[in-house]
Amino acid sequence: MIRALILTHRWLSIPLGPLFVLWFATGIVMHFVPFPTQTESERFAGLASLDLTAGLRSPAEALAAGGIDRPIRIRLMQRADGPVYVITAHGRSTAIHADTLAAADVTDPNLALSIARTTAQRRGLDASGAAIAARDDYDQWTVPNRFDSHRPLYRIALNDSQGSEIYVSSRTGEVVLDTTHFERAWNYVGSVVHWIYPTVLRKDWAAWNIVVWWLSLAAVMAAVTGALLGPIRLRRRKARLSSRYRGWHLWHHWAGLVCMQFLLTWIVSGWLSMDHGRLFATGHLTASEDAVLTGAPDWTRLAAAPLTAVPGEAREIEWFAFGGRLHQRARRALMQQQISVLDGSARHIVGRFLQPAEINAVTAHLRADCARSIEVEPGDDHPFTSEVPGAPVHRVVCGDTWYHVDSASGAVLEKLDPSRRAYRWLYQALHTLDFPTLLAHATLRTLLIVGLCGLGAAFSITGMVIGWRRLRLLGGASRHIG
Repeated sequence: MIRALILTHRWLSIPLGPLFVLWFATGIVMHFVPFPTQTESERFAGLASLDLTAGLRSPAEALAAGGIDRPIRIRLMQRADGPVYVITAHGRSTAIHADTLAAADVTDPNLALSIARTTAQRRGLDASGAAIAARDDYDQWTVPNRFDSHRPLYRIALNDSQGSEIYVSSRTGEVVLDTTHFERAWNYVGSVVHWIYPTVLRKDWAAWNIVVWWLSLAAVMAAVTGALLGPIRLRRRKARLSSRYRGWHLWHHWAGLVCMQFLLTWIVSGWLSMDHGRLFATGHLTASEDAVLTGAPDWTRLAAAPLTAVPGEAREIEWFAFGGRLHQRARRALMQQQISVLDGSARHIVGRFLQPAEINAVTAHLRADCARSIEVEPGDDHPFTSEVPGAPVHRVVCGDTWYHVDSASGAVLEKLDPSRRAYRWLYQALHTLDFPTLLAHATLRTLLIVGLCGLGAAFSITGMVIGWRRLRLLGGASRHIG
């Protein structure tokens, strides 16, 4: 049995040793420089004020023109070539010119360049040297699945002092991502290595999923066998424990015993990051739950919703369904918005956010045991935040299942059943140390992450040295026999 553990640990650790070192080292980089993404604050900063004085067609007419029966959301935004409706449905996004109802795909590179320039200027960036860099389905920073409905993407290089690049959707004309030279450089030695994320592999999600899942599982087996062997290979001498090894093996043995608990939890939780529904729930709504929370609204009623009734200087108007009722969300600034319920031609103002009474009335139809919603407070064990800073997120508890509703947008952020709540602790908390206490003490959390990952990297290096020596011995023996 011990022999089998030794051989398993040895021949898994030799090829995986460099990967262990890279995982720990890149984990430190990722803590300081995460993978590039566009925040809601950045997106909204690039929006222009809507021109509602022109004769714009209704969102219902845009739906008909786009041939979309069951949208999720409709947004009206001002683009460089005029106002457009962006219609989001399951798996796709469509843009329709708000005045002519013509398709608003971005087929002209010059239009993409103009959109990028105006957006960059509104964000305070220097766009004087902007130029088209590429038009691709995938590159290293746009491989995530959330970009699928926007492909292909125009990549525009601003050629500014930060090396900024902006990505424009060819489907909707929205700016969906921006990166800087600093982010790209550090992510090549951070997230790209850590997630085994080269474009050629990651653009095929199924292949990437299988490859990384099996590699991670092999790493778990290497760590578990090592953890089992560590105590077994100790021996007692004169009332004290000592190692059976010398040299690098001794360092590896003692370092493994010291960091065994962290190593196991970090490697296992890293493997669980690739779970994707294999062992734990995904947090997605079922069709019946979605039918209750979204409902089946009559989108044709939007034909009677006058855009001129929108108060103030809006930069974005959004329509969404919640509980079967259509809502209009007029946004003047990131934290300034007004939600109204549309009933035919009437518009009843709700306020800045959805009210608890409406959320409770809708979620009561999910199950008979749903309690009244409560706001998720800072420091909660399951932290959820709205896309609008300061907007309440409501937790509705229905038996053993929780639903988190963003009061700013009506979106259900996640469904947490017992399986998903366990996953939150076993993956997210253990892998990124986002325990509420540590989140409240950012410096302590950073010190722990850097210290523990550094310890893990040092320990893994000792294993690499041992593995390299073992391979050299085998190579020398083979040459001697030959």
